[in-house]
Amino acid sequence: MTTERLFIAVGALLALLAVAFGAFGAHALRDRVSADLLATFETGARYQMYHALGMLAAGLLAGRFSSALFSWTGWLFLAGTVVFSGSLYLLTLTGARWWGAITPIGGVCFLVGWACLFVGVVVGK
Repeated sequence: MTTERLFIAVGALLALLAVAFGAFGAHALRDRVSADLLATFETGARYQMYHALGMLAAGLLAGRFSSALFSWTGWLFLAGTVVFSGSLYLLTLTGARWWGAITPIGGVCFLVGWACLFVGVVVGK
């Protein structure tokens, strides 16, 4: 499987899971966790969806341009989703607040991924 197809497939899977996690949060967690924790879970699902769509874009752009920056974008979005959204899901489900300490690492992955996407498009060949 090419990197382009991998990012498109993983992006689609992450989007599917974001919808499933959003529904889980809205229906199964609504009466089980505090409003603050529910909002935290929803933030994880929302950012997962944003970056699933970003992975789709990275896959499509990697097929059009030769820049390795689009590969970096896809991998950074995947890492960011696992760390950022994953830590927020775990914080909500376990109540262990220390998971929030690693969330910013995922946020940095997201920021660097978007920067790679920007630079890749601007200087792409």
